[in-house]
Amino acid sequence: MEKDLKLIVKEKYSLIAAQSKVQNVSSCCGSTSCCDDMDYTIFSDDYSGQAGYNPDADLGLGCGLPTQFANLKMGDHVLDLGSGAGNDCFVARALVGETGKVTGLDFTEAMLEKARKNNEKLGYSNIEFVKGDIENMPLADDSYDVVISNCVLNLVPDKEKAFAQIFRVLKSGGHFCISDVVLNGTLPENLQNAAEMYVGCVSGAIQKTDYLQIIAGQGFTEIAIRKEKQIVIPDEILANYLSSEELEDFRNSGTGIFSITVTATKF
Repeated sequence: MEKDLKLIVKEKYSLIAAQSKVQNVSSCCGSTSCCDDMDYTIFSDDYSGQAGYNPDADLGLGCGLPTQFANLKMGDHVLDLGSGAGNDCFVARALVGETGKVTGLDFTEAMLEKARKNNEKLGYSNIEFVKGDIENMPLADDSYDVVISNCVLNLVPDKEKAFAQIFRVLKSGGHFCISDVVLNGTLPENLQNAAEMYVGCVSGAIQKTDYLQIIAGQGFTEIAIRKEKQIVIPDEILANYLSSEELEDFRNSGTGIFSITVTATKF
């Protein structure tokens, strides 16, 4: 089952890599069979004012601004998990400067190729993009000051493995800042399919409380949610799953899909 989920993610993001952010507004992966009428960019935050921002690397796939709360310093070595076309890597590089280093990890060849081409145009020598699986990173222990990730871990089948790997590759005293999608409360049964559609076409988002418990279970401390926002699914989509009365009840319940930006430290 995990292999099936990973294959779906690889195929989906290989298609997305061939598109621009504008194209992703109308279709998450260029195929209505994947995500129906979904606009995956409803998750994303505006990067345009960020130092180091490169529009060519922004495919609108994030659900936060992890670099905003990552406390990056000059000279830091940063790892970006699920780096895609390199958007967060280029922003991180602006913060760590010439003396820092940024590594992007992704397991989709098409995304890695796009990120490397973007970096070639910019001419940065302290950014590298590495192929690898977040559940089994081909990276050395105790190597990074900061780990960031943007709307990726919800797509990872085994989140305990993922956070154990993050703990392993962080230096003692290092920390992570991750933006991700979680659930809060029990969604109406008819909305389960909609949740799967909106969370990257994969049923990967888990309850926020469970997500935080997994982080703590891997040994992290100083766990804090820096930002939280509800993902507002358009009524015309919800109407495919809920009656008008059910839709109103859902809107008033506080239950739903949320993006959170969370930080934690390895001591």
